[in-house]
Amino acid sequence: MNVRSAMCWRYCYMPALRALSGRRNHQFQVQRGLHSNIIEALKAATGTENISTATVVREQHRKDESYHSCKPPDAVVWPQNVEQVSRMARICFENDVPIIPFGTSTGLEGGVLALKGGVCFNLTKMDEIVELNTEDFDVTVEPGVTRKGLNNYLRDSGLWFPVVVLMWNGCPVTLVSGCLTEEIVKANSGSDFAWAKDQETRNKLWQARHSAWYAARAMHPGCEGYSTDVCVPLSKLPEIIVTTKEDLVRSKLTGPIVGHVGDGNFHCLMIMDPQNEDEMMRIKEFTYRLARRALAMHGTCTGEHGIGLGKRQLLAEEIGAVGMKVMREIKAALDPKNIMNPGKVV
Repeated sequence: MNVRSAMCWRYCYMPALRALSGRRNHQFQVQRGLHSNIIEALKAATGTENISTATVVREQHRKDESYHSCKPPDAVVWPQNVEQVSRMARICFENDVPIIPFGTSTGLEGGVLALKGGVCFNLTKMDEIVELNTEDFDVTVEPGVTRKGLNNYLRDSGLWFPVVVLMWNGCPVTLVSGCLTEEIVKANSGSDFAWAKDQETRNKLWQARHSAWYAARAMHPGCEGYSTDVCVPLSKLPEIIVTTKEDLVRSKLTGPIVGHVGDGNFHCLMIMDPQNEDEMMRIKEFTYRLARRALAMHGTCTGEHGIGLGKRQLLAEEIGAVGMKVMREIKAALDPKNIMNPGKVV
């Protein structure tokens, strides 16, 4: 089934933006640090219990699962509905304060980093299922709804929101077709193929798939992980998987491959020592070669992770100067003060 997420927060800025008629080209300098009056206004908007400036809380919101890092946000708020988001967005807009959305912090390209300080909007309390349409296999959710939460809600409807395809170390496994899976296992000299016939066993398999990132990091305790992804036309997938594995070996990098074969998207989960400058350089060079290899195959530099911080240069290479100009103009029209998650993508 498809999920049309009701990312209500996208639309909450519009009341504040209406006041900017005719001022799109006006430039503002985003401030660092928050005045006590701003904190008090945010408390009034969302409740004292839903805002924190404690160092430990701010530190928890300063990074995601990627290696990117920066200073923490100046404050963290937990809105519980669209109206609260709108009121706080207006406060931030009127005071030139950056707004950074935050979910489960599982992003892999630094998308939640507060590069210019500001207020982190933790959306996890906005976790309502807005509308379920079983006939159209469509559901509208608030931004804090997780995959597990959604599937718990769907349990009695006969529907399920899955991630349908898995690939490990370059070997594609199409979960929709058990027969094809078994053939692939045999063709690659696999052994002990077994069917997961009961729900408990199936849940364990899905948990293994969703824990692949953490399993890869556990290969070398004490090290960190760097994950990158690309997406190519299906006909090019075998070729890029083979060349990518060869590149990993030549580069002397540990990088299990996990992917969504059905849409041509795959990930390299590289294990790294941040103190090893030579290894970090090899990873960076490998990442750029992989992305450019995908672009040469008429693919894209990311199929799932997004651009965030790590792929801004690659995005420019993919869409060109004109494409970047158009994207910047669109952002400037919607965000003239550049307070919406500044420093990302464009």
